[in-house]
Amino acid sequence: MRNPRSLRRWLTGWLAALMLGGLGVACIAIYIATSQSIKARQDKEIEHGRESLQHLLDKTAPRDDPEALRRELDLFFDNHAGFGLRLTHNGGAPVYVTPSFEFSGAAELRWLAFELPSPWSARDTLRAGLALDVSADLELMRRLAWTLLAGALAGVALVSAGSAWLVWRALLPVRDLMRQAAALNPENVGQPLDGSAQARELQPLVAQFNALLLRVENAYQQLESFNAEVAHELRTPLATLIGETELALSRERGAAELRDVLGSNLEDLHRLAGLVNDMLFLSRADRGARARLAPVQSLAALAREVIEFHDAALQEAGLGATVRGDAQAACDVPLFRRAVSNLLANATRFAAPGSEIEIAIGPAGAGDIGIAVANRGPEIPAEYLPRLFERFSRAGMARERGDDSSHHGLGLAIVAAIVRMHGGSVFARSLAGGTTVGFNIPAGRETTPR
Repeated sequence: MRNPRSLRRWLTGWLAALMLGGLGVACIAIYIATSQSIKARQDKEIEHGRESLQHLLDKTAPRDDPEALRRELDLFFDNHAGFGLRLTHNGGAPVYVTPSFEFSGAAELRWLAFELPSPWSARDTLRAGLALDVSADLELMRRLAWTLLAGALAGVALVSAGSAWLVWRALLPVRDLMRQAAALNPENVGQPLDGSAQARELQPLVAQFNALLLRVENAYQQLESFNAEVAHELRTPLATLIGETELALSRERGAAELRDVLGSNLEDLHRLAGLVNDMLFLSRADRGARARLAPVQSLAALAREVIEFHDAALQEAGLGATVRGDAQAACDVPLFRRAVSNLLANATRFAAPGSEIEIAIGPAGAGDIGIAVANRGPEIPAEYLPRLFERFSRAGMARERGDDSSHHGLGLAIVAAIVRMHGGSVFARSLAGGTTVGFNIPAGRETTPR
């Protein structure tokens, strides 16, 4: 597993590297500029020495006295301590060498070779090698190099220490957020973080995190409510099963009476199994399960099949049911039937006797297909409509009742889950005299779920 990097070390390291690079470039530029300036000065000095030497030779008298020339040259180089001269005939015979000048330090000398007319013969020339001692300049450059290097390293160290402190200071608000987040617990999970002291760049992060905390609080409250509702739903049939079983075992009973007890228990067990299956289905939907879509040429035909399945319940309630409109769509046929069945069962339970339930199918805009189940009956209070599709939600006088899946308040929650699996949305409207509950699903294409 890769270890997480330290933001403080990363920023400090990069700032130090950038500082080292910037100071390095500046120091190299200073060193090169200084070196070129010193070299230009040396060139100027040695050229000036050559001109002075030429002028001296031109004025030397008598021209046929070598000793006089040497004395003049000695006097000249006494006044120009940094120079040395080697003067020879064309044949190589030495004429003059500056005394007490160190010619062996070749690496620290600048040489200029040129020819001079011989003061003793108009036809002869002299070879001159004028040397300039640059050891002091080289020592100056070495000291400059070490000074620049030491200054760059000291600057980098100072910047690294300063940047580390600045990063530490900049991360103080993050540590404050961390302390606030660590103080959250199930009792105050929805308490928003205080971002008033945070930097502008952190404000969006704080806002998004607070929105996440609000969603977590809502989910936590829904989970607590769901658990309580499940416990309530399970408690009654379990208590019934236990009571009937204990009563049956309390004394001797005949086979027929025991069969009646087992039959009653079996009904409660089927109800419990239905509740568990519905809870498992909702759990799979919450985990992101997708519907297996297949093209359906007539949604109205599927709706009529659902009406036929509910025919006995409709006749018992004195109701009729019709389908209006039709459409083609890609959907999961069993899930589509179940959603329409749950809606029809709820409408049957709540519709006014002698009325007719209408299942309307048609375009809903934006490429969606709408399926709406409308019935005549009492109006659902407006405050219940937003929670109509929540688990174990009951609107007024137990809106969700009818078939097995809706006895325990999961009918419309299952409808909402099926619609989510199709990528659609649910809706509910209730006005005086009637209620319409339905969903929209994309027309879609055939897909295979992952």
